[in-house]
Amino acid sequence: MTRRILIVVNPHRTETVEAGQIAARALEAEGVEPCFDFNPDVSAPIEAAIVLGGDGTMLHAAHVTHGTKIPLLGVNLGRVGFLAELERDDVAHAATRLASGDYHVEERRTLQVTVIDPDGARHEGWALNEATLERTDLHSTLEVAVEVDGRPLSTFGCDGVIVSTATGSTAHAFSAGGPVMWPNVDALLFVPLSAHALFARPLVVGPDSYFAVEVMEGTASPGNVILDGSRGIDVPRGGRLEVRRGDETVLLARTNDAPFTERLVKKFSLPTNGWRGERPSRANTPPDEDG
Repeated sequence: MTRRILIVVNPHRTETVEAGQIAARALEAEGVEPCFDFNPDVSAPIEAAIVLGGDGTMLHAAHVTHGTKIPLLGVNLGRVGFLAELERDDVAHAATRLASGDYHVEERRTLQVTVIDPDGARHEGWALNEATLERTDLHSTLEVAVEVDGRPLSTFGCDGVIVSTATGSTAHAFSAGGPVMWPNVDALLFVPLSAHALFARPLVVGPDSYFAVEVMEGTASPGNVILDGSRGIDVPRGGRLEVRRGDETVLLARTNDAPFTERLVKKFSLPTNGWRGERPSRANTPPDEDG
C-alpha cells in the first residue's frame, strides 16, 4: 500500500508554498507520496501531516483533518507559532522525521460548542484553541449572563468573552489578560473582554464543568461566536452559547521531549538570567576526604 503524508501550507504566502515543495521532495526521497489535497475517502490513508505556516495554518489543518486522528507536525513559518514543533530551517528535516516515524504523539483537548436560538434551533461547532463571543455592533455593548454548571454567576456588559482550552491559553485569551495554562491541564478557561463589572476576572473550571453565556434579549448588539478565529455562528438576542470539553482530541506530532516551560521561554524570549537551578541536598553531598 502506498504511504502518503499530507502537506498543508498557507497558499497566500510564497514562502510557505516554496517550503511545501521542499517537504514534497524530502518525502519522495524517502519513498513516501506527498499530497496537498485532503480527501478522507481515498483508498490510501494518510498517516501524518506536515503543516507549514503559523498557528493559523495549524488550526486550519486541525479543522480539515478533524476526526481522522492524523498527527500534525508544525513547522513555524509565521510569528510566534506556539503550536509548531520546529522552525523555518527544519522543513526537510521535519518531512524526513515524519516519513521515518521518528516522532511521538501528544493529545490536545478541544471544545464542544453549542448555540441555541430563542426558537430552540441548535447549531454545533468545535474548537482547538478558543470560542470567542463577540458583539456584532462595534458601537454597542454586548449584555450577557454567565452561567457555570447550570447556575448563574453574573451579568454584565462587555465587548465579548473567550472560552479557551489549555492549548488556547497562549492565544487570544493570553492577549486579553488570561493566565497561561500548561497543555496537560485538563480545564476550561473563561476570560471576559472589557467587561463593565467589578467581578470580571478570568475563571478556570474542571473538565466536567461547562460555561454558558446568554445574550440578553434587551442587549443593543447581538453576538457572534468565532471558533479558532475563522468559523462563526450567530448568537441572536435571547440566544445561548454553551461550551464544554469536546470528546475529540487533536494529535500533535512531537520530535523532542522539551518541556512546555522551555517552549514558553523560547517563544516569548523570557529572561532567565541569574537562574541557578536545583541544588543537591546535604544528604546527597559526598563527604570531604578528611572524613
